[in-house]
Amino acid sequence: MNSPSVPVDSPAPSAWEELVTAALLGTERRTPPGCPPGREAPVALLDAAAVETVRRRAGLRPARAADRPQPAPEDARPALPAAAARRLAMLLADRPGAGGGGRRGTAPDLVELLPEWLARANERGLAPPPEVLPALLDAARGRTDLRPTALTFAGPRAVWLARLNPDWRFALRATPGGGAALPHLDDPAKVQQLWQEGLFAERVALLSAIRAREPEAARELLVTTWATERAEDRLMFLDSLRMGLGAQDEPFLEQALADRSRNVRATAAELLSALPGSALAGRMAVRAGACVALDHTGEAPTITVEAPHECDAGMERDGVVAKAPAGRGERSWWFGQLVEATPLDTWARRLGRRTPEEIVALPVTDDWRAELHAAWCRAAVRQRDAEWARALLGSPSAPEAGGPGAVSLAERAKLLGTLSSDERAGWVAGFIAMHGLSEAFQLLGVCAVPWAAPLGRAVVDALNIARDAGSYPWSFSGVMGLAERCLDPAEARRLDGLLAVPDEPEDASPGAGGYWAEAFQRLVTTLRLRAAMIEELGTPGA
Repeated sequence: MNSPSVPVDSPAPSAWEELVTAALLGTERRTPPGCPPGREAPVALLDAAAVETVRRRAGLRPARAADRPQPAPEDARPALPAAAARRLAMLLADRPGAGGGGRRGTAPDLVELLPEWLARANERGLAPPPEVLPALLDAARGRTDLRPTALTFAGPRAVWLARLNPDWRFALRATPGGGAALPHLDDPAKVQQLWQEGLFAERVALLSAIRAREPEAARELLVTTWATERAEDRLMFLDSLRMGLGAQDEPFLEQALADRSRNVRATAAELLSALPGSALAGRMAVRAGACVALDHTGEAPTITVEAPHECDAGMERDGVVAKAPAGRGERSWWFGQLVEATPLDTWARRLGRRTPEEIVALPVTDDWRAELHAAWCRAAVRQRDAEWARALLGSPSAPEAGGPGAVSLAERAKLLGTLSSDERAGWVAGFIAMHGLSEAFQLLGVCAVPWAAPLGRAVVDALNIARDAGSYPWSFSGVMGLAERCLDPAEARRLDGLLAVPDEPEDASPGAGGYWAEAFQRLVTTLRLRAAMIEELGTPGA
């Protein structure tokens, strides 16, 4: 009989889940279904689980034939070259932690090469062999960081498979509109119908697509239903306005400042503060300017700070959160929010037409320097102001690794994100040359991959210095792992001289020389493997 099967006398769909719950909680806390409480409950639980397992596997009977699924959609992209397909199968077959811990030896970590492989395959617009799609979706299911590139590479068939297997439902959530086809944006009737009747994911995808093409049309579409949307939906829709944000969005965002949802109000205020010419930015500039002044009475000009004494209704409407986090003073908390929402060009007018570098160099009274500079850091990141970011970062060779403005390496990493990739790499290379690698891990994470040549050389030189100094080798395992994934594969030729086991200083960690030799051998092997991967994928656009 050509028909699917269903379980015989199948218990309620939740029976297996109830057994699992009882096993996890313990039979003393949760009596399994159909099992009497008491000392025999654990045995009864195992018996019930065994019966249910057999039932789930083999207790089937014929049933009415269901509709066949629609065929998988065609993928018009060029097929993956045979060598690249074999390489992908190897990468997907590897499993994290297969080495069992301990020293890694010289073998490359194939799992960590999959993100780069997927990114480069997507650059070339290649399609995967159908037979690898299940393994690819399983890999993306286990690693959320892989999902964007993995689903892009998997293409339309990933959505088709996800509708057939609950384990892959994440692909429907991660795909705009759950994989549904959007109407042609030049068909206003269908656009309106989907906006009025579509599922939430479909509406978000539609709004984002229109925003990318016609920002004002997207905002106008949102206005038509704004008053009737749920608060959580309003928040998501409002967040989509970050793309193409401009002065024309200000009236709508000003209205959103009166929204009944605090999160919506906060997001509207954040977006308005990213528009230096907005009325909100002007109001914040007035408030922050009243708190900061330049004192000329001493030997040198000094910034003085008088933080606000209250958070009034107007401040709250403009996005200032009144309640300070635990451990923060209220006045400093309010002051920081005012400064970070103030247009940065305010301070040149307020502080004697000085440049950002000159302003950052001014002394600040009464221990307000860290709070003021940290708020300027957040403002530079929000407003994408590279000039202020450079001033707050300071010279990478400055003696203090903390920098003139950033209160932490995390702040510096965010500031670096406002610079071009080449400038970012050059700054981090200079930082490593001055301070070494122990402080640089977060900064390396914001640099474009593959690392520019000066940055790659700085990292390798610092690792070599650490090896020659007999440093504890495991302290640099994180940086070494980054180097394996981020160094330009062409750098492998320069590393051959580092493969020998070095002479260990008397005060070196026992066995450090052998570890370093293994680590550099693994680095070289990984770089050569990455070079082979790139060659197998072919030339982009070819």
